[in-house]
Amino acid sequence: ALSDEAREDTQVRQSTTKDVERLESADLTNKFRAEIAKYRDVLQRARESDATIKAQVDTWSKFFALLGSPRDEIERQVPSTTANPITDPQHSQIVGRLQQYMDEVTLMKRERAKSMDKLKRVATEDDITPALNEEMQRLAAMSATPILQFELHQFEDLFAQKLDKYMTWRKYIDEEREAQTELLDSIREANQAFLVARSNHPLLQQREKALSNLESATKRYREASFNLHDGARFYASLEAELQKLKTGCVDFAMARHLEALELLGLSHGETPADLAQTPEHIGSASAQQQPPPNLVWDPSMPLKYRSPK
Repeated sequence: ALSDEAREDTQVRQSTTKDVERLESADLTNKFRAEIAKYRDVLQRARESDATIKAQVDTWSKFFALLGSPRDEIERQVPSTTANPITDPQHSQIVGRLQQYMDEVTLMKRERAKSMDKLKRVATEDDITPALNEEMQRLAAMSATPILQFELHQFEDLFAQKLDKYMTWRKYIDEEREAQTELLDSIREANQAFLVARSNHPLLQQREKALSNLESATKRYREASFNLHDGARFYASLEAELQKLKTGCVDFAMARHLEALELLGLSHGETPADLAQTPEHIGSASAQQQPPPNLVWDPSMPLKYRSPK
């Protein structure tokens, strides 16, 4: 529409020897053309982003299709040690050691729970009050004066006697701590050997690779899904902006076209062939409809523009 308007502006200036008192097309369309250039750049960058997203989707399409498969189909694509047991004697020995250590952990936890329950019962039933009363009566009987004043050190032997029964529990706790440390060291050693064996076994390497690919595919799918939805919103917004710009250009061209006719002092019926159509339809065979001769505009009727296709 802007190019047609520019050609029409040139034709108007060439059609008369009088000075045409109207601004040149280039002076009026700078804003429109700047907007068009801006959106052309936006579209170019959008095409580049679309190409990047498409390449990502094409690269991961096989895995995306697998993610949409039933669970059993996905599991079949992952190498399994259950379906294909590892028969390596060294691996079996390491697994056996780990299982033995875990059984020892379970036994230690069960025995420790029993001991803690027993210790709680002992502490609950342990009441030093009767022994203190008895000791105070003994001290009172030995006192030479009726006024008694008790000191803490007078009961140290009693306290030591009562606390002595907990010394066996302190020993038990120390032994348990030592046994637990040794067991944890053994588990760490066996687990390290287990990890080394897994990293060197072909089947387990294939399984780890398959699981890693599935994890990466899930991340890529989420990224692609977000980008596609974001792109759809972007293009919907861009379409509205471009339609608004197009409407502005068409309206501007129509206004300039009517102004050109007025400057030439022509009615619609007297319009030369080059100006017989609105600028946006010049050269279009589907729009070559001439207005009826001697058409008179009725001010009571609104102007009707043909909608651009």
